[in-house]
Amino acid sequence: MRYIHIHPRDNVLVALEDLKEGEQINLSEIDLSQMDQGQMAGKADAVSNPGQGNAYSNQPDTARDVSIRAGSLTLLEDVKRGHKVALTDIPAGGRVIKYGNPIAIAKEEIRAGAWVHTHNARTALTETADYHYDHQVFPLPKLPERTFEGYRRADGRAAIRNEIWILPVVGCVNDIAGGLARENQDLVRGNIEGMYSFAHPYGCSQLGGDLDATRRLLTSLVRHPNAAGVLCVFLGCENLTRELFLEALGDYDPDRVKFLVCQDVEDEYEEGRKLLKELASYADRFKREPIPASELVVGLKCGGSDGLSGITANPTVGRLSDRLIALGGSTVLTEVPEMFGAENILFARCKDQATFDKAVAMVNRFKKYFVDHGQTVYENPSPGNKAGGITTLEDKSCGCVQKGGSAQIVDVLDYACPVSKKGLNILYGPGNDLVSSTDLAASGAHMILFTTGRGTPFGAPVPTAKIATNSPLAARKKNWIDFNAGTVADGLETLDQAGDRLLDFVLAVASGQRTQAEKSGCRDIAIFKDGVTL
Repeated sequence: MRYIHIHPRDNVLVALEDLKEGEQINLSEIDLSQMDQGQMAGKADAVSNPGQGNAYSNQPDTARDVSIRAGSLTLLEDVKRGHKVALTDIPAGGRVIKYGNPIAIAKEEIRAGAWVHTHNARTALTETADYHYDHQVFPLPKLPERTFEGYRRADGRAAIRNEIWILPVVGCVNDIAGGLARENQDLVRGNIEGMYSFAHPYGCSQLGGDLDATRRLLTSLVRHPNAAGVLCVFLGCENLTRELFLEALGDYDPDRVKFLVCQDVEDEYEEGRKLLKELASYADRFKREPIPASELVVGLKCGGSDGLSGITANPTVGRLSDRLIALGGSTVLTEVPEMFGAENILFARCKDQATFDKAVAMVNRFKKYFVDHGQTVYENPSPGNKAGGITTLEDKSCGCVQKGGSAQIVDVLDYACPVSKKGLNILYGPGNDLVSSTDLAASGAHMILFTTGRGTPFGAPVPTAKIATNSPLAARKKNWIDFNAGTVADGLETLDQAGDRLLDFVLAVASGQRTQAEKSGCRDIAIFKDGVTL
């Protein structure tokens, strides 16, 4: 396949390879993707009534059913892989349709065969939008029961790693926490799989909701089951005091969680080692055993996207999400700003009106966050996204939300709050890769699936697997990429086949297979500054 026509209503094609000016596209050879029609604009009125509460409602509907295969199309200019080609003439002010949804408005007349991008198309998003609950339900696949080899914690929870985490409560002790991790690696033996510290700059000089967000994030990480033992390191004079920290932490197992207040001891490294030895003795008791896949929680994230993200990697992850949920497991979707422009597509799958109302409140809260800081809610994607073929935020969002598959949304979670309901959850968080990935870990995600068209090496506190949208990236950055979804664009497998393969991969990682980020030692956290509550 050299190009793809995603939805019958689309008036653009997407190039799967670099195309040259003058090339002829035989319209009878256009491939339709195997995307679930329910996932993306399955309803006949998806274009004529987008319900996005923006300028699209005032623009002519130029979409037509291009499933009629006749004639040929001549490319008027070079078009890079992942970028769009006009399949029909689009008048100035007309809608650009992709995924069966409007993703841009033409700034000028765009002729059939022309490249469609930021130079001739613009966003139609505004700060306000109207949302209507129009419940949709789609069937999930039927699968035999699956298991993974994980750890069963004393409180009954499942884990996929057996590690010791050293968590500085305030940035002043980052180096001490890091030094404790480096100097005590000899304790990593037996069933213990690693010892890591996580630096951050916060924990002091914060007030109100800002301090509360930091406290909530850190205590949520303390409770994460992948950590068999946790050492919390305080300085002693920070405003995130031990008392405030314990209040948020709630009940805890003193064998699993230890506290070090550096100002209260003569030698923090000597005292820290004593505590780490106790934690190591406790952690070494756990051994891998068969655990049902229904107990897995997987975070869903994308970054460094390109024009193939919504065609290969994101829908492949959506297939994985549906499969895991069909097995009784849970997935978590975040990056609220990257839902803007695709909210109604996603929120139609909220299980009930109350969940829908929470989802709308989440989106409006994040829009207010932008406005209060003098920013526009419809800011174009990053330079890397644009270079990869993404024209507007709507273009990116319609591809991003596909990671959530077609399952019902069972809950809407505040920042760093834990998953409590089985199924697809939406989590309040920004688009920033490390901040939102840390947020996913704090929500209880055992691992994170991170789709990318350009590549990135980072890792969150939990295993962070990188999924390539295209095969050239997977071949070039083998030390970053764990799974290649570019095979879908190459015509080597269907999305369903890629989803089956990704499920096998997820269960292998849950059973101990290390991700590339783990092999490279890439593990960091980032806290959402001013992480307001819903």
